[in-house]
Amino acid sequence: MSDERDGLPVDAGSDPGMGGGAEPEHPSSEPPAVDPAIPASEQTGPSADALSGPRHARRPLDRDEREIKDNVLRMGALVEEQIRAAIRTLVEHDAEAAAAVIAGDRQINEAQHNVVALITRVIATQQPVARDLRFLLSLDHVAYELERMGDHAASVAKQSRKLAPFPPLKRYVDLPAMGEAVAQLVHGVLRALVDVDEALARQVAARDDEVDHLYHRIFDELLQLMRDHPDNVDRGARLLFAAHYLERIGDRVTNIAEDVVFLASGEISDLND
Repeated sequence: MSDERDGLPVDAGSDPGMGGGAEPEHPSSEPPAVDPAIPASEQTGPSADALSGPRHARRPLDRDEREIKDNVLRMGALVEEQIRAAIRTLVEHDAEAAAAVIAGDRQINEAQHNVVALITRVIATQQPVARDLRFLLSLDHVAYELERMGDHAASVAKQSRKLAPFPPLKRYVDLPAMGEAVAQLVHGVLRALVDVDEALARQVAARDDEVDHLYHRIFDELLQLMRDHPDNVDRGARLLFAAHYLERIGDRVTNIAEDVVFLASGEISDLND
């Protein structure tokens, strides 16, 4: 004769899960109760970490992701300072400081190599999927863009070093203002990355239009100065190169903003339009 318990048929007089009502010959699989009067170090049951399952398993991955993100943000801060330093060397005619900016690019390159090595190790050992993999791949691309920005800042410093012995050409037109605008864009996109803030990332990308406007104005004015006075050609050409490098930094900021949007939403967006 059978009975119904919780919708499952069982033999009368038996315990569910125990055939024929026999007493189990092994101890219960449930962990022993924790006695609050006994210090945690003397408890015999499983530790809290062991009971936490997948959450406990994520801890190394979470720690590695934080380390990678922190390294990328430090790298971004270096880039922002390099941009401002390169513009200072131009305004102050400081060839020695320009050489220091050029040499400082090596630190940014090393930072990128460290980030790539960390990401490679985490992917190989932790085998992340879904959002975690998207996070790591995005940071890898951000590190690449920051490294290229560092190269552009060093290129501005190279032009500055060559211009240092000569008087400024119309106070360098709007180049110092353009450099500060670009540095602010880098700062803004790093803030968006910290918070994975899609709205802020889109706002920063939209401000690249201001940098483009400055670039076109500088370009037109320098061309006119070179047409009017052939003696301005050498200085004007070097300033055009410097303006081009700053404009490229603005474009790369937009690329990072697209990475932030991708991190936040999983959506691939073209913010350069």
